[in-house]
This record gives sequence, C-alpha cells and structure tokens, in this order.
Amino acid sequence: MKILACNSNRPLAEAIAEYLTMSLTKASIRRFSDMEVFVEIAENVRGEDVFVIQSTCYPTNDNLMELLVTLDALRRGSSRRITAVVPYFGYARQDRKSGPRTPISAKLVANLITTAGANRVVTLDLHSGQIQGFFDIPLDNLYAAPVFVNDIRAHAGEGVMVVSPDVGGVVRARAIASRIDADLAIIDKRRERAGVSEVMNIIGDVRGRSCIMVDDIVDSAGTLCNAAEALMKAGAVSVSAYVTHGVLSGGAVARVAASPLKELVITDSIPATEAVRMASNIRQISIAPLMAESIQRISEERSVSSLFD
Repeated sequence: MKILACNSNRPLAEAIAEYLTMSLTKASIRRFSDMEVFVEIAENVRGEDVFVIQSTCYPTNDNLMELLVTLDALRRGSSRRITAVVPYFGYARQDRKSGPRTPISAKLVANLITTAGANRVVTLDLHSGQIQGFFDIPLDNLYAAPVFVNDIRAHAGEGVMVVSPDVGGVVRARAIASRIDADLAIIDKRRERAGVSEVMNIIGDVRGRSCIMVDDIVDSAGTLCNAAEALMKAGAVSVSAYVTHGVLSGGAVARVAASPLKELVITDSIPATEAVRMASNIRQISIAPLMAESIQRISEERSVSSLFD
C-alpha cells in the first residue's frame, strides 16, 4: 500500500500517513508557467495499491485537475488499484437539475474521476446519498458521526438537544441524537435563492436546552447563524454546531463570530484558513484516524461499515 498526497490538504495526508506509520509517496505536483498541472511520481508504483488524498475544495477546479492528472499518472504507471480519497467532494451540491438547462455537475465529476483511472473512491459525508449512484466504481461514503459523538460527550453538559438545521438533514441529526441519547428538534426553513435562507419554524421544544446543530456543509453560514438566532429566541440556553465540511467562503467566518453560536466545530476535511484559525468560536477536529483506519481496512479487504456500528 502507498499513500500519495496532492496539494489541497497535505496536513491531513501527513496525519493519515503518521497514523498508519507510513511515509508519503514521493511525487512532484507542480504548475507550468501557464498554470497547467504537471505530475511526476518519483517512486515505483507498478502493482501497488495506491491511495491518493485530495479534497476538491477551494480552488476547486485547480484541485480537481490535480487529482485527475495524478490518477492518470498512476494508471499509466501500472498501479494495481487506485483509490481516490476525497474527504471533501466538490460539486456535490449540484446533484440534480435545479432548473431548465442546468447541469448535474456531481455526475460529471464522477465520470471524470472514473475515466482518469480511479478504481475506487472514498469520501466523507456526501451532501446527498444519490451521488453514490453516480459512480460506476465502488464508493465508500464515510461518516464523521463517531468523531462528533466522542467530542460532544467530552464537551457537552446536561440538557443537550440535537437540532437539524433543515428537513434534509434529519437522518444525520437523528443518528447522532440516538448515539448520545438526546432529543431531536428540526428547523423548517425556506430558501428563496442560493446562499440565502430564512428560518420559518422550529419543530420541538428547545426551551432551557443546550442545542447542538448538526450539518454536512457550512458555506456562507447564513443558515447556521439564522438558526442559532431563532433557537436562542425560542428559549435555548446555548447553541453550538457540528459541521463536517467547513467551506466558510466570503464573510462566513465574521458572520459566525458575530452570531449567537457558542462554538462551531468543523473537521479538517478542508484545511483551515488563517481567519478560521484566529476565530474564537470555531474549532477544528481531525478525521485523520477515521480516514486512516478506513484506508487500512480497504487495503486489507476488511469491513469498513463496522467502523460505524
């Protein structure tokens, strides 16, 4: 088995390799003067089981192209099996036709990864389950829930209530609520356009409770901040949030800092920016042990799903 890191999230790749007591495969991934991607692998990979770690986060297109060119280099280097480990799968929110003459970009990216040479894909908390069906190769969709549950148990006090910030995230929130034996509330919101949400109603009694919102992606943070305000107005004692992928684009960090959120906990599926590291109420926890254990099990042809039982 070999672990190869592209450039988008090298700290996570190094943490995974350290957990597995391995060294990262030597490779040069650089740009020509016109910004074309060039990949040169400096070790023999013939007949090897190779895992390529690359989140397709900002700059999304550059990181996606790095992944595709690296997969092609490994395929042409006669690797036995190539697994694309994509902790954050970009374009996942474009998973259906949202209107006339619009693309399903998540399917396009799935096709690109497959055509480039991947034999398998490992990702974390896909935005929607149907994306697994966009791939004609095996896909392991891991869940950050065990990491979140351990952190909640270590930091949460009494009277915890898990809250889904929208109806679509109920299954995710219910899974965590059942693990920590907490009640569940749901926020019904109406989104007028992309990036803008309005809280309409809270389903459940949150008075006197310490609310923990659970979601897969925080981008502009408008939904989370609006939901936190609504929960506090409804009588919650405090509001925290656990979100797998901290995209946090634009003024999201400042918005979170100015919100009633006691704490926003994100994983390192996306590397933290300087603004995120400096924010007083944003904390990052590592998914490296979870990803590393999954990689080890895939390489040894053992069960991955048992990690989440």
